[in-house]
Amino acid sequence: MTDHDHQWRAYVEQIAGGNTEALSQLYRETVPLLLGLAVRLLGDRDDAEEVVLEVYEQVWRTAKTYDSSRSRVLWWLTMMTRSRSLDRLRASKRRVATEVPMPETFEAPAGDATADSQIACSQERRRIREAMRELSPDQRQALELAFYSGLSHSEIAERLNIPLGTIKSRIRSALKSLRYALEDPGAVAEQMV
Repeated sequence: MTDHDHQWRAYVEQIAGGNTEALSQLYRETVPLLLGLAVRLLGDRDDAEEVVLEVYEQVWRTAKTYDSSRSRVLWWLTMMTRSRSLDRLRASKRRVATEVPMPETFEAPAGDATADSQIACSQERRRIREAMRELSPDQRQALELAFYSGLSHSEIAERLNIPLGTIKSRIRSALKSLRYALEDPGAVAEQMV
């Protein structure tokens, strides 16, 4: 084990005890390595800097769980950087895939159709709000973080300190509940006949 390994392990132990100066030292000594990795993975320095800052924030929150018998500090830091970078790439690909360009021109429907569509949209929003209220608080929180905050399942798991599988289950069951609650009442009545 190198001198760096010993020193960085000591920093992590101090960080676990709440020592902010140890976090600053670890940052100064390791940020060039992590930033280089993030830039190579993401291809964008701004995104890479955000990812690296998130990594050090995670170090601050999770230093107590670091197990030196399982890995060296640098490996631990690079794995967090890699994981967060890949999550960011996946999230940006999802956003690009779901974005639909605005048309150059837009023709509004004539007269009463606009009023009817506004009423229909208002009713649909009300139904969605009601269906969201019926979800358990855990399901609602996971769903809101995923869809309104744009976080990946991994980011939600990290933020809430909950296993990834639990987050996926909550989101899946929440979507199933919403789908059932928002089904067309006429279609449900027809299926029952």
